[in-house]
Amino acid sequence: ADCAVLIVAAGTGEFEAGISKNGQTREHALLAFTLGVKQLIVGVNKMDSTEPPYSESRFEEIKKEVSTYIKKIGYNPAAVAFVPISGWHGDNMLEASSKMPWFKGWVVERKDGKMEGKCLIEALDAILPPTRPTDKALRLPLQDVYKIGGIGTVPVGRVETGVLKPGMVVTFAPAGLTTEVKSVEMHHEALLEAVPGDNVGFNVKNV
Repeated sequence: ADCAVLIVAAGTGEFEAGISKNGQTREHALLAFTLGVKQLIVGVNKMDSTEPPYSESRFEEIKKEVSTYIKKIGYNPAAVAFVPISGWHGDNMLEASSKMPWFKGWVVERKDGKMEGKCLIEALDAILPPTRPTDKALRLPLQDVYKIGGIGTVPVGRVETGVLKPGMVVTFAPAGLTTEVKSVEMHHEALLEAVPGDNVGFNVKNV
């Protein structure tokens, strides 16, 4: 994944449980960083069930605590959007909520400049798409190989580098088998080309 959205519950006792020593907020943030997910968005959810509802001080308290923790892990809090939301009522999900007039919006500062917005969808749109290594040689570790009646052999795996296209001649290691790719599919749809990150099945001749 290129980005993680960490959802933190703002309700009384809920946030405290998540940020405690073995809490899920800590665990999920650490997992994301350990798995190499470089970009993070924090959604402070259930703002409708704070005391009082839609409390600015509760949001600021959570933002401060989570910032301290994610900084320890290795994230830069200045590059993380913190958005107060209510998934149940739809506040600040797709458009700015009138129930949190105190929230002036999130700001993210990165090497390439500054991004800002009011709601969660804008924070998702502000993710930097990573560069895919399409210029390198094709590398596609196989996860499985299917024999499908009437179609033939269909290896399945994820493209790591390079590009896979129908008509290409590919070599399988360590057997050293070379054959032509007849077609490439992802989620039952034919592709003209598969790029790094795509999980694909491809049909090969006479294997």
